[in-house]
Amino acid sequence: MSVAATRVRTRGRQADGDRPRILLANDDGVNSPGLHALYAEMRKLGQTTIVAPDAERSAVGHAITTLTPLRVKEFRMGRDLAGYAVNGTPADCVKLGVGTLFKTPPDLVVSGINLGGNTATNIIYSGTVSAATEGRILGIPSIAVSLNTFVNPYWDFAARFARQVAREVLKRGLPPRVLLNVNVPNLPAERIKGVRLTRQGESAFVEDFEKREDPRRQPYYWLAGADLTAYQVLPTLHDWGLKV
Repeated sequence: MSVAATRVRTRGRQADGDRPRILLANDDGVNSPGLHALYAEMRKLGQTTIVAPDAERSAVGHAITTLTPLRVKEFRMGRDLAGYAVNGTPADCVKLGVGTLFKTPPDLVVSGINLGGNTATNIIYSGTVSAATEGRILGIPSIAVSLNTFVNPYWDFAARFARQVAREVLKRGLPPRVLLNVNVPNLPAERIKGVRLTRQGESAFVEDFEKREDPRRQPYYWLAGADLTAYQVLPTLHDWGLKV
C-alpha cells in the first residue's frame, strides 16, 4: 500500500469546532460502492457531505465546466440526505461544494474510493486525484483514495484506512503544498504487510491504441497498453504511526 505526497499549494488548515466538516467527492459517480463505503467510515469522524458527479466521470482530469450550467440534485441514502449529485466534473463538484453548497468551507476534502489505482502519470488524468487537488488549491487539506483493482473490490479495508489517514490529517494538518494520494492493494486486511510513504512516481502509461471495427464496419480506436510505476520513499510522514 502506498501513500504518495503530491506538492500543490502552501497553506495548511486545521479542523475546528466539535465535529469537523468533510466533503466527499469522486469520479465514479454518486452511486459508486467505493464512495458509499467511504461515506460510512467518514461519518464516524465528522459531518460528512457527498458532492459527486451524477454519473461516472473517470479520466476527465482537472477539467471544469464553463460553457453549460451545473445542475444539482439532492442525493439520498434511504431517507437520509447524504449530499448532492452534480452534472459536472469532480473538480466542479469540489468548487461548487466549497464555494456554494457548504455554508462554511469544509475542514477536509476526501476523494474516492476510486476503482483502480492512481499512480505516477495517471494522476494527471485522474478525476479522483483532481478532486483532491482542487480542494488543496482552495486551501483545504485533501486526500485521494484509490483501490488497486478493477474486479472484485475489497472496499471495507480501504475505507477504514482512509478514515485513519483522515483522522491524522484533521489532527495534524499537512506539510506545505502537499496533498495525499493513497493507493490500497485489493487484499483482505490480514494480507497487507504495511504502509509505505512515497513521492509521486515518474513512470508512465505505455499507450497502445487498438484498431477495431463496429457492426457497420466503421473503424474505431480503443486505448490499451501497460502501466509502469516507480516509487521513492518519503520519510516525512513516518511519525504518523499509520497501521493496517
